[in-house]
This record gives sequence, structure tokens and C-alpha cells, in this order.
Amino acid sequence: MQHQRVLSGMRPTGRLHLGHYHGVLKNWVQMQHEYECFFAAVDWHALTTHYEDPSEIQQHVWDTVIDWLAAGINPGSATIFIQSRVPEHAELHLLLSMLTPLGWLERVPTYKEQQEKLKEKDLSTYGFLGYPLLQAADILVYKASQVPVGADQVPHVEMTREIARRFNHLYGREVGFEDRVAQALKKMGKKNAKLYSSLRKKFQEEGDESALDTARALVENQGNISLNDRDRLYGWLDGSGKVILPEPQALLTPVSKMPGLDGNKMSKSYGNAIEMREEPASVEKKIRTMQTDPARVRRTDPGEPEKCPVWGLHQIYSPDEVKDWVQKGCRSAGIGCLDCKQPVIDAVTRETGTFRERAREFEESPELVRNIVAEGCEKARDVARETMDDVRGAMGLSYR
Repeated sequence: MQHQRVLSGMRPTGRLHLGHYHGVLKNWVQMQHEYECFFAAVDWHALTTHYEDPSEIQQHVWDTVIDWLAAGINPGSATIFIQSRVPEHAELHLLLSMLTPLGWLERVPTYKEQQEKLKEKDLSTYGFLGYPLLQAADILVYKASQVPVGADQVPHVEMTREIARRFNHLYGREVGFEDRVAQALKKMGKKNAKLYSSLRKKFQEEGDESALDTARALVENQGNISLNDRDRLYGWLDGSGKVILPEPQALLTPVSKMPGLDGNKMSKSYGNAIEMREEPASVEKKIRTMQTDPARVRRTDPGEPEKCPVWGLHQIYSPDEVKDWVQKGCRSAGIGCLDCKQPVIDAVTRETGTFRERAREFEESPELVRNIVAEGCEKARDVARETMDDVRGAMGLSYR
């Protein structure tokens, strides 16, 4: 069965922390077995806010990719690539900019929010205004059907859908559609092509829905045809033709419940993060010095777990019996704050130890990481080239 295609990306800002793992990567690890996944280190997006000092972007990309691999992203199950190594992203971004109204970009909620948040930076650039359009190009160049996002990113996916709709409205259906269908049928082999044609006739002449379902299943099980050919054959069945840029759906991901060391959202910029590959001594020091319930001034003072940032980490890492022990022991002053922190220290150290162990072979063999990324870039580029052939053809830019 053909998996639906997923595109997701991450801005390379250095080594990743446990918030990234519990908020994004754990979800990616699951998705790589359920979807055809493309995961991009979006270095051009990093430049939209860090254009004045790009010196660290390259190292940040390698650190990010190693953390993905350490988290369990398998290059045999998912395509890992770097955005700027697939120039078709930039070409589609440029072509889409010709038809995207300025107002659409100015009304994206994160545009004003980010400008407020990053007041110290000069973000009055075209690149910053246009980054949601680049994000749309990232998605549409792979014809991704699903885009995993948090609730705050849903407007970006919605705008991508509007752009795809506008493109398809302006440039119509694919040029030479029937000829391309004929070529796709040849790839299926004579027997399957004949069966497909008879099922199509049965549906179109008799309205037989079961014939349509059977024909779609036949197309879905063809291993030797491309995604584009699949779309064409689906379209030929019901007479709709082939949509050039399909509209993606937002795939809402679970909200990360990973708190930082101060109880707020874990973030490098807040200085409250634990890196995925952090050393045990550093993990222990950070957790041992965490703030606790301010009501517990002395060891004998009772506390309230809900008011303590350490409780947030227990929610992630501790089994029910440990959580019960914390609740009772804290409220009765039967345990001290350091006693309460120890199970969290042990659990986080085990987790970061697993990531460090998995990362070691990649840290010691940079060439291995480069090869994984090179293969991913080539695979991503093959898909992107096919889309751009369709886009250029639709816009009268194929010059054949």
C-alpha cells in the first residue's frame, strides 16, 4: 500500500534538547513507520532571523542531524536532507511569489509575534516576510499530503492550501494529461492496464462504484509507477484530471508536556534546557539545583507538588508508584527535595545516556552522516524535480 507523504522540518540552531525530543522527534520516530516521511534541516529558514551571522549554521545542521539519528530516525525508513541542497525549493518559492498576495503574508499570526519577540534583530526584510511562502514551497514541492504541526502552525498550512488552490485555479490542469496517462498505463504492464481500462469503463458507463474502488486499489498496489503517475491514473478514473499542486492537510501533533528546569516551556533561549546528549554530571547538577516549591524553606516544611517544577519532570519520567510516593512524601514532609529529585535524575540520565550511545558512531564517523544526508538530498531532489517539471509545464516555462 502507498503511504501518504509527510514533510516536516526543523531550523538548525545547534544541539537539540529534551523538549525537542518529547515535542517533535518522538512523534517523527513513530510516523516514519506509518508514512513516507521527508525530514528537512531547513537552513534557509535559519537565515531569515540569523542572516547577519551565518557562521554556525553548517555545524548546527550536522548537530541537528546527529540528534535526529540518536532519537531513532532511521535513514532506511525516512528521507533526511538539507533544504538548501535541493534548489527546487527556492525555484518554487520564487514562482509562487509571483501569484501570492502580499496581504496573505502580512496576516500570518507568527509574523507580528516574531517581530515583537525578536525586537533586537532587524527583521524588516523580504526573507522574513516571505518565510511562510518558503515554508509553503517546502511542503508543495514534495506534494506532501500531511504536515505534522502544533496548533500555532496551522495557519501556515492553511495558507499553503490557499496558495495551492490559487495555483491550480490560475494554471489549470496538466498539459498533455492524456499522453502521460497512456505512458503510465504502459508501465503497469498489459494485463493490469487492460483490467484498469475495463474497470474505468464500467464506472464511467454504468456508475459502478465497486469498479472504481477496485481500480483505485489496483493503482495503489503498482510498485513501479511514480506518485505523479498514480495521481494521473486516479484522476483519469473519475475524469477530474491531475491536480498539479495537491492541498496538504495539517496533522496536529500532541502538545509537548516537557517543562524546562524552571517549570516554563523548555527552550535554549530561556536557559532552562537539558540537551539530548548532555553529560550525566551536568544533568545531575542542573536537576539538583532546580527550584522547588517556595513553601518548603526547611526540610520539615510540607510542600505542594503542583507548585514545584520538579513535579513536571515526574509527569514525564516517573511511573505511577513513584508519583504516589512524591505526592504523599512532599505533602507530609516525609521526603526532602533532593530525595524527590533523585528518580528524575536517574531517569533523565538513562535517557540522555541512550542518546549519547546512539550518537557516538555518528560523532566518530562524520563521513557516515554526510553520506546519509547526501543520499537523502538526492532522493528528495528526484521528487522535487518531478514536481517542478509539472509546475513549469503548467506555467508555460518548459521550453521543450
